Amino acid sequence: MTQYRAPLDDFSFLLHDWLGLDGHYQRIGATGMDADLAQEILAQGAKFAEQEIAPLNQSGDEQGCRLVDGQVATPDGFAQAYQTYIANGWNAMLGNPDFEGQDLPYSMAVPVHEMLNSANLSWRLTTMLTESAVLAVNRHATDELKQTYLSKITTGEWTGTMNLTEPHAGSDLSLLTSKATPQEDGSYRVSGNKIFITGGDHDWTENIIHMVLARLPGAPEGVKGISLFLVPKIMVNADGSLGAPNRVSVGSIEKKMGIKGSPTCVMNYDDAVGYLVGEENAGLACMFTMMNDARFQVGLQGLGVAEAAYQGALEYAVERLQSRAPQGVQAADKKADPIICQPDVKRMLLTQRALTEGSRALSILYAQYMDIEKYTDGAEQAEAATVLAYLTPVCKAFFTDMATEVSNYGIQVYGGHGYIREWGMEQLVRDTRIAQLYEGTNGIQAADLIGRKLTRSNASMMQATYDVFNRVVAKISNTDKQRQAQALLNEWQTLSNDLLGATPEHCAAIACDYLQYVSYTLIGVLWLSMLDKLPTLDNQSFAAGKIKTGEFYLAYILPRAQQHKHIIMHAAETVYNTDISDFITD
Repeated sequence: MTQYRAPLDDFSFLLHDWLGLDGHYQRIGATGMDADLAQEILAQGAKFAEQEIAPLNQSGDEQGCRLVDGQVATPDGFAQAYQTYIANGWNAMLGNPDFEGQDLPYSMAVPVHEMLNSANLSWRLTTMLTESAVLAVNRHATDELKQTYLSKITTGEWTGTMNLTEPHAGSDLSLLTSKATPQEDGSYRVSGNKIFITGGDHDWTENIIHMVLARLPGAPEGVKGISLFLVPKIMVNADGSLGAPNRVSVGSIEKKMGIKGSPTCVMNYDDAVGYLVGEENAGLACMFTMMNDARFQVGLQGLGVAEAAYQGALEYAVERLQSRAPQGVQAADKKADPIICQPDVKRMLLTQRALTEGSRALSILYAQYMDIEKYTDGAEQAEAATVLAYLTPVCKAFFTDMATEVSNYGIQVYGGHGYIREWGMEQLVRDTRIAQLYEGTNGIQAADLIGRKLTRSNASMMQATYDVFNRVVAKISNTDKQRQAQALLNEWQTLSNDLLGATPEHCAAIACDYLQYVSYTLIGVLWLSMLDKLPTLDNQSFAAGKIKTGEFYLAYILPRAQQHKHIIMHAAETVYNTDISDFITD
């Protein structure tokens, strides 16, 4: 199995040469932050990912999680690695400094999160959901709840979960039936059954803080009648010490295709004590604080797995000797040439790298605007929030679709060995497949992009995003590249505006194609921007390979956008004109 190595050269290029980190921090007033600090954080994050959790990835997959006397036992080494993680402050990177958080910029944290996903996706999941719970408590909870819980989950002394899904209520939360009954002391009694709960129980921490959606008595029907509750696994005494167990239990551990080292639990709440977070019947809005963060984080899962798959495929292609290359003998001192000399293998490796590195650039741009939203106010903050809203479904869906393609190419490069467990490649395919499903399937992300973010906003979100990318284009010094990038942007703007008059049925039929078109196009713009910067780098060895990768993207991958454009313009009726009777014959 290939040993993961963090792509620090690429992160350095993106943050320093492409984004201009020092200037970015000065513009947003992020005092005390600079490129040197970011470089040190990335180096230490790489060390933790490579040395602490990557070695546990395959063994965690093989061992899985176990339910012992009603408690979850995670794979060997997972809990110990977590203690190292929180001792070094990684869990607190983005947290509120009033509650022991470090308040670091997202542009420092996002690369670290990608590394963790590459190294060990199963291990990363519990820490990811804890960070999302921190956001919800910090933004929506009462001061009393913050004082009791926020520092503990910010530092990672306790972990957090997100409890939405029920056996009968998945994407349609209007069907949710979990109940919460008010008590005289201001607390609530929460009852219900939740499934697919990441980190629902484990042996990492003494307490787990569950964020649970439930209905109050007399609540309105549908999603307008859902409230959010904080439900601790162990009750917390007035002095902050742990008290009696709450009425929360694990029904079972889900048996899954992948992410087997992550405890995905069925959770039972039987009159468990809970506390209202936010306003009554406004729980879904509070939960979206978690969900929107988690959706981008799931995109980073795809990006992380794609990088790991590319690294494994590259190492194997260099070492594996088979046949002679069609262009002639390449390794005369060997019995055969490395398969990397085969053009078709180069094609697969270039596809992996071009998609992964293009997506990474988009993740860094996204992180830049997360910083702007975090550290500024007024018009700047409002624009950043709008752009992030438009790009969130793009990052979640495209990065995870891309990861499935890239990891499958990884198996293809390995040939038969890719299908065998010991090489580790098939695990990446199994692990990343869930990322296209949870936090809203990619079809739902596409429907959100075209339905809410484009048409419902009358293209205002798209236009704000267009303005941001226009600034990227304006910085391109090469005239031809700037012209090409501008043409891509203008075509996207025109096509998007043309869809404003389309019926909901038409938009639903082309939603996935619209998301793919947007993704390939915007990443094409970013590749043109990167290609403009690369010739001036000091590290020309790094630049040479990246330039060829970018040129491959423009020539080989970007044309996919035109296929999706054709479908958007000409093929929707072939979907919505097909009736259920056309699938079923007598």
